Amino acid sequence: MSLQEGEATPEIESGETDLEALLGDLVVDRDDHMNAPAFVIRPDTVQETLGRLKEEAGYDHLSLVTAEEYPDRYESIYHLKKFDDPTDEVSVVVPTDSENPVSESAEPVFRTADWHEREAYDLVGIEYDDHPDLRRILLPETWQGHPMGRDYDQDRPQMVPLRENANPLQEDQRAASDSDTMFVNIGPHHPATHGVLHLETTLDGEQVIDVEPDIGYLHRNEEQMAQKSTYRHQIMPYPDRWDYISAGLLNEWAYARAAEDLADIEVPEYAQIIRTMGAELCRIAAHMLAVGTFALDIYGDFTAIFMYAIRDREKAQNILEDLTGQRLMFNYFRLGGVVWDLPEPREEFFEKVREFVNELPEALEEYHDLITGNEILQMRTVDTGILPPEVAKNYGATGPVARGSGIDYDIRRDDPYGYYDELDWDVVTEDGCDNFSRLLVRMREVEESAKIIEQCVDLLEDWPEEERNIQANVPRTLRPDDDKEIYRTVEGAKGELGVYIRADGTEKPARFKIRSPCFSNLQTLPEMSNGEYIPDMIAALGSLDIVLGEVDR
Repeated sequence: MSLQEGEATPEIESGETDLEALLGDLVVDRDDHMNAPAFVIRPDTVQETLGRLKEEAGYDHLSLVTAEEYPDRYESIYHLKKFDDPTDEVSVVVPTDSENPVSESAEPVFRTADWHEREAYDLVGIEYDDHPDLRRILLPETWQGHPMGRDYDQDRPQMVPLRENANPLQEDQRAASDSDTMFVNIGPHHPATHGVLHLETTLDGEQVIDVEPDIGYLHRNEEQMAQKSTYRHQIMPYPDRWDYISAGLLNEWAYARAAEDLADIEVPEYAQIIRTMGAELCRIAAHMLAVGTFALDIYGDFTAIFMYAIRDREKAQNILEDLTGQRLMFNYFRLGGVVWDLPEPREEFFEKVREFVNELPEALEEYHDLITGNEILQMRTVDTGILPPEVAKNYGATGPVARGSGIDYDIRRDDPYGYYDELDWDVVTEDGCDNFSRLLVRMREVEESAKIIEQCVDLLEDWPEEERNIQANVPRTLRPDDDKEIYRTVEGAKGELGVYIRADGTEKPARFKIRSPCFSNLQTLPEMSNGEYIPDMIAALGSLDIVLGEVDR
């Protein structure tokens, strides 16, 4: 919301004053975002502005790029944080002319801007100068129009010719007798691609020299669905479908946190504990599936390891079903709390949870014997899929992918929400930067989640019956103020999951943007795979633990 002539200037913190001094005449206006100071700049100064903020002010994490078309302009917003302190945030707003929506690319400063800006071009229609590869990313190149543009014709028929997926290698490279270069399509329908993912892979002999993930096969424009839904009742069922495998409550929390802060809703302490317990059960279920499928990718062990992992995942799913009534699409959170209290009889539910948590140490010892102690898996994962920490940061990698590269970053601790800051638990990191380290992080995080769940059960057991408030008093219809903007994140099973909302004074958001950790993490695959063999590339992909529903949205 830009300040209009005659309006009072909001109180400026000393840090904001320092940033204004740092950016100087690059700033042409100020915006008023709820969680971050926002600076409006010209579209030809993006790289200089972001470069100063990154190199001189320490904003080394480009978390999200939001794009939107207004009646009189287009706008890109770069949401910046610090890996050392994600509560220290700043937004850079770049308006462009509605007739010529061209802005300078941020890719030379933050490598992760590559895919984020391609998505902004694909769905909204903003073009980015100096972008290394500005083309569609979720829709086919032959698609007509930009689906989130104001004048998009939804009834226009679209044709996608077969040449869309032609071999990109030149004729002479394919035919030359002295060339070992080969193009290989892996997926989109292939068990090793963890969903409908197409890997366009170029080999030199047996080594990968280039791999390009081709995404979008599951794109449903979840953001536009949310923009056509009401805050209070209609949006909440959708987050379950982003990471549809087992992270439903984690996804719901991302929307709940953003909307509750936007509408100034205070969640009761009792409901926060229930949310925290349910979220960690989801994290265990997600990590169990990640461990099982990773072993399946590495050496095809379906009978033992995969089924063992599914066995323990099912135990978590059973508890979540008792709590929410569903096994995958939970729809359990509500703005202001949760939909209902713990199942009765409470003693049986607590006993079931404690039994599950108490069995986990022995189960994890089995996994270490079968997996981390397995010589074949070690040969395939130790020192393969290397992702140095600075490269991971530049791509905006988060979650176990970042922590497997030694980056000590976890939203639950660093930007606390729920009941996490009241509990005793540790952030898990590994310094190996390889496929093996990312596996170890997930297995050790299961132990930390179990500690959190056990403490939540202790608290819930002793909670006075008359103080079991599961929901705040939330108005039936929410209408946040016009042009109120917020960006909030939570620690999902895959990493930093965020939601940006801009209100327009109605009961539906004017802009709803999803920050998918899988989207940013998948960008790192070429960095991890180039120079490796195809089996090592498959291991690297498995170590990312992506879900295409969340990548594509």
